[in-house]
Amino acid sequence: MKVTKKVIDHLNKCYSIAPLTYQGKEHFLVAAEKTDPCYLFDMDGNKKDTVWTQPGGVMSMVQVPGSNGCFLATHKFYSPNDSKEAKIVIVTPKAKGDWEVRTLVELPHVHRFDIVSRNGVNYLIACALKSGHEYKEDWSMPGKVYAAVLPDDLTSFDDNHQLPLTVLKDQMLKNHGYYRVEDDGIMTSIISADCGVFQFIPPENEGGEWKIKTLITDAASDAVLIDLDGDGEKELAVLAPFHGEFIRIYKSIDGTFTQVYQYEKLADFTHAIYGGMLCGKPAVVIGHRKGARNLIAFTYDKKTGCYVSEIIDEDCGSANVFHYVKDDKDIIIGANREIDEIAMYILEA
Repeated sequence: MKVTKKVIDHLNKCYSIAPLTYQGKEHFLVAAEKTDPCYLFDMDGNKKDTVWTQPGGVMSMVQVPGSNGCFLATHKFYSPNDSKEAKIVIVTPKAKGDWEVRTLVELPHVHRFDIVSRNGVNYLIACALKSGHEYKEDWSMPGKVYAAVLPDDLTSFDDNHQLPLTVLKDQMLKNHGYYRVEDDGIMTSIISADCGVFQFIPPENEGGEWKIKTLITDAASDAVLIDLDGDGEKELAVLAPFHGEFIRIYKSIDGTFTQVYQYEKLADFTHAIYGGMLCGKPAVVIGHRKGARNLIAFTYDKKTGCYVSEIIDEDCGSANVFHYVKDDKDIIIGANREIDEIAMYILEA
């Protein structure tokens, strides 16, 4: 691939990225892990607004379906050891430079969350990295996965009126990874923890039961389902273990996901992950935050029958990446946390 890199801004410990449709135009948000701002960019990488200057601690951001720029975000998750005050907030644009922020739900240690929809019902699914801690690096209280029906009208929620949540699954040690994957036409959630990788499927109808599939029981930090080899069945690309150094691909063999590939190099502190089309081919893009701190694309070579890797960028330390296509060109936005850099990568075959 031909890669053209453009640094569009700098943001201390930039971390979270999300698309946002606002005033009839496509944008994306970039927010920081520490007590720093959240910025709004257009799809050309021009900064259009500052959404907030603090408190930061943003792990996830997701637009409210059908809204004009309203989105949910985590606040005050500054690190695994400083996340007791974490919560999910509702962010509503009022005017340029004026974005209202209200509490949806206080959820200590909430790390990832999403809004998934099925048959006209929106569901909030939220993942707490842990359930509590008493000291630094205390992992004695495993995390949980929560859910709730998300009402169409969110105006009633604030510090004193919060959204009730239900626990879907507990005992999720180092409950870190999340990726939304459409499977058989249904929005599903791929959630990764020390106890494995799980697929959460929302109820067919409001009031029904969530389904939870165990994909693997190996420890994982993040994962995505994607058909890389084009055989009609999705492989499972996995970063392992928690903030670990291994990049692996599992293939369903006789109904069981079995490891068929491991990247030959160690990728210390794997973190960023994208799975989807890239320059006309299914691909997985992975970034790691220590060691060489590379951003790497993985594809499948049908001629050789092998998975292959290609370096997109070096020494960038991406925490998260966001992919889109504009003017027939593939673009990746990298929140390059380790060098405080927001980068735009234009990729061509």
